[in-house]
Amino acid sequence: MRRVLFSKTGDAIWISHLDLMRVFQRSFRRAGLMLKHSQGFSPRAIVSIALPLSVGVDSRCEILDFELVGEAVSDEEIKIRLNQALPLGVRVEEVYDSSRKQKELTHLQARLALEYDKGVPEGAQTAIAALFQRESLMVEKKSKKGVTSVDILPMVQKLEVSSQPDGLVLNAVICAQNPALNPSLLAEAIAVYLPEFIPDFVKISRLEVLDGQGEAFR
Repeated sequence: MRRVLFSKTGDAIWISHLDLMRVFQRSFRRAGLMLKHSQGFSPRAIVSIALPLSVGVDSRCEILDFELVGEAVSDEEIKIRLNQALPLGVRVEEVYDSSRKQKELTHLQARLALEYDKGVPEGAQTAIAALFQRESLMVEKKSKKGVTSVDILPMVQKLEVSSQPDGLVLNAVICAQNPALNPSLLAEAIAVYLPEFIPDFVKISRLEVLDGQGEAFR
């Protein structure tokens, strides 16, 4: 399987997952790269993105798998052609062959920047750090099936809280699949249990995708 490591930053963070799939399929065509299609009554391009990224979240570690037909094209040439065809903010960082299955991707490293317009409230860093040291942390999770209450702490492998000039930073390693934890629920937990420390703005970034051994998944 051919694999692309790509970033999604700037205004591109507002492109939804389904629209991003369409963007890549059109970009392959514009780049003169013919995607292989499935067989059957309704053929589909063989291309997939490992973990759908929530709208508004930036990332530098997105994984896309694809197969080509036709002429043999080098990895570097594919990278160059796609970057010429993709919109601003979506950039191919690397193209390579990989035999690793997407199910081996088990965790991801996320960063949440908590910004406070009037400065970090006194005691916020200590209180937020203590919040994620509890035995359980129930938060409402919305899905297509409705709203359910889940304990998010079993899906948090590691979490550290640090300070920055205009706020706080949460660096966390969380479950990516089976089950998956949306990092936005970390901010939701603060809003539910520590309303006095709710940030004015939260910026979420996906920093790395990891395998079960904690190594970068490629």
